[in-house]
Amino acid sequence: MSSNTDFVLAVEDLTVSFDGFKAIDALTLYVDKNELRVIIGPNGAGKTTLLDLICGKTRASDGSIKFKNLEMTKLPEYEIVRKGIGRKFQTPSIYENLSVFQNLEVSFPRGRGVFGALAFRCTDDVKERVMTVATEIGLEQHLEFEAGLLSHGQKQWLEIGMLLMQDPELLMLDEPIAGMSVRERELTAELLQRICKGRSVIVIEHD
Repeated sequence: MSSNTDFVLAVEDLTVSFDGFKAIDALTLYVDKNELRVIIGPNGAGKTTLLDLICGKTRASDGSIKFKNLEMTKLPEYEIVRKGIGRKFQTPSIYENLSVFQNLEVSFPRGRGVFGALAFRCTDDVKERVMTVATEIGLEQHLEFEAGLLSHGQKQWLEIGMLLMQDPELLMLDEPIAGMSVRERELTAELLQRICKGRSVIVIEHD
């Protein structure tokens, strides 16, 4: 086992079996602070299962997952999120009837949720955080747009922004460029380079 405790994420000898089939077999993976790690493989290679294991959605059969030297394999999903791990799934999950601003606002960790955000004026610190994140994801000119009217790529960026509002130390993205245009892929690559300056990022891609 590794004695290095400086990694943000340390996955060691990780194994998970489903009805005797080993979806992941003795995997070891380390992610440094502010590292952008891209994991590429075909369907069925266990990429999404790995993210499921890290975020607590699936339990490991064997092995260790440590986040900032804290063992995570027994923690529930909500506690793992609170520790500073954010995950984006393949399909965008946004509030399509709300504006871009409102989507970001309700994602603020000390926010009041969807209905509270609609009923009350948000504080200056929330507004400042929204503007910072909107600029980071390239949607600062679209804050008043209804989220459902955004392009597919913009919806993906918005969901990334919703996760950034929570300021995770490790951000995991499952196929974020799937279905994007060539230009949207280029902009997403630039976005990923920006956001990994302040956190570690794991990206899962098919190719």
